[in-house]
Amino acid sequence: MSKNAMTLRSLTLLVATTALAGCNLAPKNVRPEGAIPATLPQGGPYPVLGAEQVDVTRIGYRDFFVDPRLQAVIATALENNRDYRVTAANVLAARAQYRVTRASQVPTTAANGGVTFTNNPFGALGGAGGAGGAGGAGGVPAQSGNLEIYQASVGFSAFELDLFGRVRNLSQAALQEYFATEEAQRAARIALVGEVASAWLTMAADQDQLRLSRETLTSFGRTLELTRAQFRVGVISELEVQQAETSYQQARNDIAALTAQIAQDQNAINLLAGTTVPAAQLPSELGDRDPILSNLPTGVSSTVLLRRPDVLQAERRLYAANANIGAARAALFPTISLTATLGTISTALGGLFGSGTQNFSVSPGVALPLFDGGQRRGNVEVARAQQLAAVATYEGTLQTAFKEVADALATRGTIDEQLSAQTAKAQAAATAQRLSDARYRAGIDSFLNTLDAQRTSYTARQALVQTRLARATNLVTLYRTLGGGLN
Repeated sequence: MSKNAMTLRSLTLLVATTALAGCNLAPKNVRPEGAIPATLPQGGPYPVLGAEQVDVTRIGYRDFFVDPRLQAVIATALENNRDYRVTAANVLAARAQYRVTRASQVPTTAANGGVTFTNNPFGALGGAGGAGGAGGAGGVPAQSGNLEIYQASVGFSAFELDLFGRVRNLSQAALQEYFATEEAQRAARIALVGEVASAWLTMAADQDQLRLSRETLTSFGRTLELTRAQFRVGVISELEVQQAETSYQQARNDIAALTAQIAQDQNAINLLAGTTVPAAQLPSELGDRDPILSNLPTGVSSTVLLRRPDVLQAERRLYAANANIGAARAALFPTISLTATLGTISTALGGLFGSGTQNFSVSPGVALPLFDGGQRRGNVEVARAQQLAAVATYEGTLQTAFKEVADALATRGTIDEQLSAQTAKAQAAATAQRLSDARYRAGIDSFLNTLDAQRTSYTARQALVQTRLARATNLVTLYRTLGGGLN
């Protein structure tokens, strides 16, 4: 084996062992604990939860949202929503940035070649540059004619030997930021699914409200005509006519407002979907049948929240902050770099790779600033402060997740009772309206009782629609806050 080949092999071995033997000054990645209770709330307003641990993230949106129209709108939104596209682009950018940072862990090797035409051989070969001149003090005879020097080499320049893990920690920080961006995209997907579902359900409830207002307008219209006829024959006073007129005009106003609201609901759905949603995919009513899975299983343990993408995103950024501490600490130690080349040189192009033309150079270097005004130690303190902020952000994100799930469970534990009570109230109000109308027509009750019964029934039916919407959106909220919608 030639001397040059042995040198190159030893150099490669030195670089590899240095990279492997380098120490790591970053804190150990440990997930903070104790920020939230070990179990989700139960008892009182909260429902009884099953002991089994349920992974809601495995319940795809097509399994949870059973209405095919809603499924189609969600699929369109996941494909066309512009904000969601931004998160996808951010993931691509973060992945590319990680590749850029990771490339610093290996030498950037380049091949070079060139030719020099000169009449000074010492200048061409990097020597004294003809220190003695032509026959001067150096005793070097003058060189007549031109000389051609051909060179070819391969090597790397100023490659940092990562003895203290600075480069590796910077690469690790970039990797964790990339993972955090991926989790941000998953969180954006969950949020988008929930927003589309809530907007679709809201439009369905508004369609029910519009239908109810139109029915009520017809009923109030008949009552108004009756009171006008009775006023003309002197049976009732103008007061009753004006009160009937008030109820009728209120229903008219509700119809106009709901017509505008439904148009705005459609605009909101179109914005979320990123395109105009076909009319066939829009809801016509909410009714009393759930367009979503009505029984969403939930486990007792709060560890289910650790799988939420926003929590994982905060955890990844905490690990990135740990890596940045390691990089800042490593900057306190000397920086060792290495420049090396292996090549060949010849006075003739044909002999460039011949025997005896090989040459090599190895140039290690060490740099340690003697005085920087405390800049490097300041960078360590900055990294530590950012790590403390990342811990607080992680714990705050986890606590927010716990609150969101707890709020959704509190509503889930009581919404069925609310719906049952509101249904019974609407039915009782409808019955009271019929009885009051019959008594009024029989001359037993006054018109004011009938008018009050009509208003009460209208209000109760409106509240029933809102309670049905609240129940549906609560299930969507619980599904979203538990991390559903990833599939």
